[in-house]
Amino acid sequence: MTGAAAGRSPQAVIVTGASRGIGRAVALRFGADGAELALVQRGDAAETLRALGRPAVVEQCDLANAEDAERAIERAIERLGRVDVCVCNAGTVLRRPALEVPLEDFRRVVELNLVSTFAVARAAARAMTERGGSIVMTASVLAFQGGWRVGSYAASKAGVANLVHALANEWASLGIRVNAVAPGYIANDFTAALHADPVRLAELDARIPAGRWGSDEDVAEAVAWLASSAASYVHGHTLVVDGGWLGR
Repeated sequence: MTGAAAGRSPQAVIVTGASRGIGRAVALRFGADGAELALVQRGDAAETLRALGRPAVVEQCDLANAEDAERAIERAIERLGRVDVCVCNAGTVLRRPALEVPLEDFRRVVELNLVSTFAVARAAARAMTERGGSIVMTASVLAFQGGWRVGSYAASKAGVANLVHALANEWASLGIRVNAVAPGYIANDFTAALHADPVRLAELDARIPAGRWGSDEDVAEAVAWLASSAASYVHGHTLVVDGGWLGR
C-alpha cells in the first residue's frame, strides 16, 4: 500500500513537475491513497490541486536551476514535516538536429533532467537518513536508445538510469531505496510534437506491441508500486513502462 494503513499516518510524498502529464497523474495516484503531498514545479499546479480536491503544499521554482530545486525541496520537507517518498519527475525535451542545437539549450536539458534530479534526490535523502524512504526518478526508454534529434534528452535520461544505480549503492544501507521508471511513448502534452508529425506517428504506432500509446496513469501505477512496501527489496532498478517497445 502507498497510503495510510491502520494505525499509521499517511505518507508524506513530494512530486516534482506535478502541474501536468506524468507528474500530475503521480500526484493524483498518491493523493487517492491519502498521502500528504508537496507539489514542486515551475507553475502553480492549480489544475492538479483542483483534481486532487484538497489542499497540498505547493512550491514554485525553476527546476532547471539545481540550486533552486534543492532549496525548494528543503522548504517542502519543512512544511510537510518529513518525507517518505520523493518522485523526481520534472523534465524537458528538445527536438533538434545535433548539428544545430545551441550548447546553451543542450546544457539546459541536462541541467533539468539530470543535475536537478540529483539535487532533488539528495535533498530528500538527507531528510530520509533516520526513517528511510523511497526515491523514484523518471528516466525514459531513450536511456537505452539514441532516439532521433533528441541527443540532449537521450544523454540526460541515460544519466538518470545510471544515477539510480550509483545512489542505490550508496543509500541502501540507510534504508533509502532508489529506483526509476522508464516510460515509452506516452500520450500527453510532452509528445504533442510527435503526434503532429503523421509520418513519425505512423512509424511509432507500428512498433508498439501493445497496440497503443501509454497513458500518464500507466506510469503513475508503476511509480506507486516502486514506492510501496511491495517493492521493498527492489533497489537500483529502472522499470520500463513501454508497451513492449524495447523488446521489439
